[in-house]
Amino acid sequence: MMLSLQTRLPSFSLVFSPFKPYSPPFKSKPRFSTIRMSSGQSVVEHIVLVKVKGGTEPSKVSAMVNAMNSLASIDGVLNLTAGPLLRNGPTTAFTHMLHSRYHSKDHLQAYNVHPTHIAAVTGFIFPVCEDIMVVDWVGAKTILNPSATGSGLRVRFLKLKGGGGDDHDEIKVKDEVLSVVGGMKEGVGELSYGENFSPERAKGFSIASLSIFPGRKELESVNLEEGLEKVVEHVEDTIVVDYVVP
Repeated sequence: MMLSLQTRLPSFSLVFSPFKPYSPPFKSKPRFSTIRMSSGQSVVEHIVLVKVKGGTEPSKVSAMVNAMNSLASIDGVLNLTAGPLLRNGPTTAFTHMLHSRYHSKDHLQAYNVHPTHIAAVTGFIFPVCEDIMVVDWVGAKTILNPSATGSGLRVRFLKLKGGGGDDHDEIKVKDEVLSVVGGMKEGVGELSYGENFSPERAKGFSIASLSIFPGRKELESVNLEEGLEKVVEHVEDTIVVDYVVP
């Protein structure tokens, strides 16, 4: 059920299109009414998965990771961490991950079009990248800091059968899967989950979750596919990756 992805990078963009001039003030209120999410105080979760080209010079990989982590300085970023993955599914060949958080979609929008972000993407990520995907959702704010050194993060993306559209039956299935995902507490850590609101960049994956563990030991104690058997009848493909904050 794991996915093997192929992407032509020249046609893909990490940033919203068309670009808008960067404007730090956020005058409009974020609208989350059409997105189903985890309860509690909300934050916007942003996950980027990258597969670095085989044979890439280590210095260029390090430069990419440094450029990603430098994005934490952009106004509106609450948390940001980037680095190599600890492990992923057998056919999910991503090598690196970036996770960041924002108060609202407006803050994420400003981050995406910020010159520093565009320079990092075009100058350091795309030149060494073979495959990439991005998923964004509105989830619950957690007590555990997802960018604290040593924290363990598990990211799950689900692609629903039938495309996860907006007709009555598909919405019912989507809500059912979200309910199951929200119950995957895994005994330790905290969970943020929700419905992806950037479908053009997510390759059909519509449900996402982020489990935050106190450390690597707790993360590795839980099987990669733990709990997914409860939604297998509704899921076409799954991506699961583990990451430990450097």
